[in-house]
Amino acid sequence: MTEHSETVDAARARWDARSFMPDELRSDVRNLGALLGQVIAEDGGPELLADVEQLRELAIAALAGEDATLDEAEALVDSFSSTRAEQVARAFTCYFHLVNLAEEYHRVRALRARDTPAGGKQGPDTLAGAYAQLAEEIGEEEAGRRLAELEFHPVLTAHPTEARRRAISGTIRRITDLVAANDDPRLGARGRLEIRRRLLSEIDTMWRTAHLRRTKPSPIDEVRTAMSIFEETLFQILPQVYRQTDDWLNGEDRGRARPRAQAFVRLGSWIGADRDGNPNVTAATTRKAATIASDHILGALEREGTRIGLAMTLDEGTTPPSEELLALWARQRQLSDELTSTIAAEAPREPHRQVMLVIAARIGATRQRNADLAYAGAAELLADLHVVQESLRSAGALRKAHGDLQNFIWQVESFGFHLTELEVRQHAKVHAQTLAWIEDPASVPEPSVAPEEVLDVFRSISAVQKRHGVDACRRYIVSFTRGSDDIAAVYRLAAHALGSAEQAPVLDVIPLFETFDDLQAAPTVLEEMIALEPVRARLEATGNRLEVMLGYSDSAKDVGPVSATLALYVAQEEIAEWARRHGIQLTLFHGRGGALGRGGGPANRAVLAQPPHSVDGRFKLTEQGEVIAARYGNKAIAERHIDQVAAATLLASAPSTERRNAETAARYADLAARLDEVSRARFFELVHAEGFAPWFAQVTPQEEIGLLALGSRPARRGLSVESLEDLRAIPWVFAWTQARINLTGWFGLGSALAAVGDLDLLRAAYREWPLFNTLIDNVEMSLAKTDHRIAQRYLDLGDRDDLATLVMSELELTQQWVLDITEHAQLLEGRRVLGRAVQLRNPYVDALSLLQLRALRGLRSSTGGAELSPEKIEELRRLLLLSVNGIAAGLQNTG
Repeated sequence: MTEHSETVDAARARWDARSFMPDELRSDVRNLGALLGQVIAEDGGPELLADVEQLRELAIAALAGEDATLDEAEALVDSFSSTRAEQVARAFTCYFHLVNLAEEYHRVRALRARDTPAGGKQGPDTLAGAYAQLAEEIGEEEAGRRLAELEFHPVLTAHPTEARRRAISGTIRRITDLVAANDDPRLGARGRLEIRRRLLSEIDTMWRTAHLRRTKPSPIDEVRTAMSIFEETLFQILPQVYRQTDDWLNGEDRGRARPRAQAFVRLGSWIGADRDGNPNVTAATTRKAATIASDHILGALEREGTRIGLAMTLDEGTTPPSEELLALWARQRQLSDELTSTIAAEAPREPHRQVMLVIAARIGATRQRNADLAYAGAAELLADLHVVQESLRSAGALRKAHGDLQNFIWQVESFGFHLTELEVRQHAKVHAQTLAWIEDPASVPEPSVAPEEVLDVFRSISAVQKRHGVDACRRYIVSFTRGSDDIAAVYRLAAHALGSAEQAPVLDVIPLFETFDDLQAAPTVLEEMIALEPVRARLEATGNRLEVMLGYSDSAKDVGPVSATLALYVAQEEIAEWARRHGIQLTLFHGRGGALGRGGGPANRAVLAQPPHSVDGRFKLTEQGEVIAARYGNKAIAERHIDQVAAATLLASAPSTERRNAETAARYADLAARLDEVSRARFFELVHAEGFAPWFAQVTPQEEIGLLALGSRPARRGLSVESLEDLRAIPWVFAWTQARINLTGWFGLGSALAAVGDLDLLRAAYREWPLFNTLIDNVEMSLAKTDHRIAQRYLDLGDRDDLATLVMSELELTQQWVLDITEHAQLLEGRRVLGRAVQLRNPYVDALSLLQLRALRGLRSSTGGAELSPEKIEELRRLLLLSVNGIAAGLQNTG
C-alpha cells in the first residue's frame, strides 16, 4: 500500500492535509506502506495488491465528492470472494497499525524537538510552568504547599475497549523501535538494509498473525497485560517526570539540592477486582491480582536497588559514613551475619555500597516471603533509604545523594510494595440481595451473585491487606449508589464476612453516582452517608478525606451527551460546595472512557474546565482500554501526558482559573439551562421512540460486538437488546462509532444550539466559557470522525425511515452550528495536526466500512428469513469482526 496522495478532499477543504504533513512523517508512512504492499504481494500475489489498491483509490475519489465512485467501491467489495474480502480487510487494518505507530513516533520526535532546558521558560501546560504561574498569583510559599500536596491518581481498568491483540501490540512495538533506529543519522548503507530486512520480517509477522483473539482473556490475563505497561514505561518515567520539575525548581542547584518535587502519582487498578457484572472476577482472582502486582514491583525494586548499590563505590575515606548509617549497618548485621559478611568482603571500605546491597537483598527477601530478612512495609524501606541519603549528604556527596538514589526513593513512594492500589467494585443491588439472603435465604431464591462469593471478597481484601499492606486494597466502589443504605450495606457485609466489625478489613467505601437522577441526588446521599458510624470513623482516621465517583458513561447514555456534560458540572459544583461546608478534603473520581460519549477527550483541558474547589490539587480518573496503551505505552508520550495533567491539576485551583470558571458558569447559566432542556428532549425523542432498541441493534454491529473476545467482562448486564437499560455504555458507544455515526458524542446538540439561535451569544460563550469551549471542540472532533454517506448506508439496514431521518437531520444541524460557532470552513480546521490525521485516515476507514456493511447485510438477511448455512454465517461474522478491528484502529476509538 502507498501513501494517500493522489486525491484529497480538495473540493470541500480549505486546507490540504498533505501540506501539513511533516516530511519525516510523510517519509515513514510512505516507507511502511510500500513495505506492507511488498508483503501483501509476496503472500497473496499481485492480484491481491491490485484489489487493495483499486479499493483504496475508489474510496479516496469518493471522499472528494464523487458519490457514484462510492457505489463503484461498494460494488467492488461485493464482488470479492469471502477469502478476498478478509484479506483486504486485513490489509487495511495492518496499514492503520503502521500509520498509527508512525504518527506516534513522530509525536515523540516533536516532543524531543520542543524539549526545553531545565532552566528555560516552561509553558503553562508543564508542571514547572504551572507552578510558576501559580506562584505569581498566590506567592511562592502557598504555591510550594500546593505542589507538595498535588495528587494524580490514574486507575487502570479492564473495560473491553482495546480491540488490538497483545501479539499485534508486540509487533507494533518492535516496528516502532526499528523506525526509531532508522532515524539515526550515523546509520550506514548496510545498517539501513538490515533495518529494511527486519521491518519486512516484522510487517510480514503482523500480516500473518491472527488479528482476532480466539478466546476471551481471563481477568488474570488482563492483570498481566497491565503489568507490561508498568514494566515498559511507568516504572522508569515517573521519576523522570518528578526530576524534570525538580530540576526546574532548583535551577543551578539541580542535582545537588534537596528535592522540591514530591512523588505525586499513585497508580490504581480495577483489573482483577471490578466484579460489577463480571462473574469471571472472583475473590480468588482479587487475591492473585494483588500478588502478581506486588511480585512485579518488588522484583523491579530489587533490581534497581542492586544496580544503585553496585554503582555506589564510594570509599569511606572520601565519603565517610554517618553515625546513623553505621547504626543501620549494625542492625543489618544482626539480621544476617552471613549476608553482610559476604557483601563486606566484596565491597571493603565502601559502607554506603554495603548498606544499599543489603537493602536490595531485603527487598528480594520480601518478595520471597523470607520472614528473617523481609521488610514489614514500604515505609521501613524508605526509612533505610533516607538514612543512606542523609549520610551521603553529610559527607558532601550531594550528587550521589540526589541522583539515582532520589529516583529510587520516588519509585518507592509512588508504587510502595503493592504497585497498584487495587479497587473493588460491585453493584449496589448485589449487596442488597446478599443482605436479604443472609436474613432469609428463601427470600432470594436466585441471587445474581452467589452470596458466599460476595462475602468471600471481604475475606480476600483482609488477606491482601495483611500480606501487602492496607493501601494495597482498601477502596470499595458501589455502582449505582442511590442512598446511604447502599454504603452501609458494604460495612455490614464486611462485618458479617469476618465475624465482627473489629475483624473487618479497613474500607473506604466510595459512592458511584451514574445516572442523571443519581447525580442530582448526590449531595443529599453524601449528607446521610457521613452520618454513618463506619464512615465517621474513617473520616477521623484519614483527616476528613473522602472520595466520590462520578459516572460519565451511563449519565450520557441516560440523558445524552450535552445534558450529561452539564449535569456532571453541576454535580461537581454542588458536591464541592457540600464538602467545603463540612471541612472535607474531597477527591472527585472521574469514571471517564476513551470515547467522547464516555467523557473522553483531552484530560488536561477537562480538568481546567471544572468548577471551583472540585479539583483542589487532586485528580483521579479511570484509564480504559485503548487509552491505556495510547497514553502510557510510549515513555515520551506517557511522560508528557502525566506532566500535562499534573500541570492542569495544579492550575485548576489557581484564583484566575476558579474565578473564570465561576463567572462564566454564572454568566451563561440561562444558556446552559436551554441547552440542557432542548438537547435532552431531542435525545429522548430518539431513544424513547417505540422500537428504538431493536432498530439500534439492526443498524449497527451492536450484537456482533459482543462476539469479540475483547475482555473478560460481558457486554451486557443480562437482558436482551429489547431494553437499553442493561446494555453497557461501552458497546453503546462502540456500536455507533463503528457505524461512522458517533451519535453518542453529539446527538441533541444541534437542536439545542438552533433553539438558542443567537450566534453572537454562542460565539461569545465559546470564547469565554471553558466548559462550553471544551464541549464544542470535543463534538467537532466526534463529527470529524463521522461520515454522512457511510452513516446513511448503515441506517438503511433498518426499516425505520423516521428514526434514520431524525439521526441524519440532527447530524447535519449539529455540524452546521458547530462550524458557525467555531468559524471554521471545515471540521478541525483549527487543530491541523488532529485534522490531518483524521482527514488522511477517512477514505481507508470508508473501505473497511464498506466491507463491514457487506457482512452486516448478509447477517441481517439471515435474520430476515434468508437461508444461510452455518458456514456462511461464520464467514460473515469473521469478516465483520475483522472490519471492527480495523475500523477501531483507523478511528483510534472503540468505547
